[in-house]
Amino acid sequence: MIEVDKLRKEFGSLTAVADVSFTAESGKIFGLLGPNGAGKSTTIGCISGLIKPSQGTVRVMGHDVLTDSVKARQVLGVVPQELALYDDLSARENLSYWGAAYGLGGTALKSRVQEVLGVIGLADRAKEAVKKFSGGMKRRLNFGCGIVHGPRVLLLDEPTVGVDPQSRERLLDMVRNQARAGATVLYTTHYMEEAENLCDRIAVIDHGSVIAKGTLSELRAMMGERDIVKFSGSFHPEKTRVALTGFDSRTEIIHLDNDSLHFGIEHAARQLSGIFALLKETGAEIRETSLIQPSLESLFIKLTGKELRE
Repeated sequence: MIEVDKLRKEFGSLTAVADVSFTAESGKIFGLLGPNGAGKSTTIGCISGLIKPSQGTVRVMGHDVLTDSVKARQVLGVVPQELALYDDLSARENLSYWGAAYGLGGTALKSRVQEVLGVIGLADRAKEAVKKFSGGMKRRLNFGCGIVHGPRVLLLDEPTVGVDPQSRERLLDMVRNQARAGATVLYTTHYMEEAENLCDRIAVIDHGSVIAKGTLSELRAMMGERDIVKFSGSFHPEKTRVALTGFDSRTEIIHLDNDSLHFGIEHAARQLSGIFALLKETGAEIRETSLIQPSLESLFIKLTGKELRE
């Protein structure tokens, strides 16, 4: 339903998206997980046809978004990160506007607007101006405007940013229901827990490049049984490197400098006391310790050397 092949987008000397390739299937949720500035929104823009790629191809249900853009856009629904709402219009009027923009009219439009108002939980506030809505209500209406025409392919760009936990869960349930109804959903997020709990397949993206992709189980398997241990303090890098690899030859040092140490090791909790003693012998001073079990977070640290939120 979505085919992205060697997509590249450059803005002058800046490469925002670098040879990204993936496919997303009908009835499934495909996640793009990465920090702010990773290239997620630019990728969404290229798929929706709002941004022209520098290289590569994008097809939506077999339609090239550049050479067959009208047919590609007819099946697309887009929920942008920035709210695409008219504050002085009511919820019903916003939905009617976007439904008409996609070709709905008459009784079919009225019926669909009423249905979507129920889906997003705003039927009782349908006549109120959007400027009176809370942030969570606006996010739900923004979602409704993206699905009012019944798209077969839905692009969601960080749809839960800045909402309260209750509104977040409601939005995630609505996303799941779109996939259950057969839509292809592309979902961008920088929240680990959303990607883990929502997506059938995930591509981890950083600095415009896909650095890993697969199902959650496949991505976790890339970590093996290793936990990630993070120390901050004062270290002698060469002494530390020799000591750790001597302690366990399977230890994977991810990051090491004078102030911090990140490494992967199996069954870390059982071995921490021995590791502390070993590092003390090298002259290290440890001020802070954290342990992360195999997860998307630990995979991201392994692949990039930093946490996602950094």
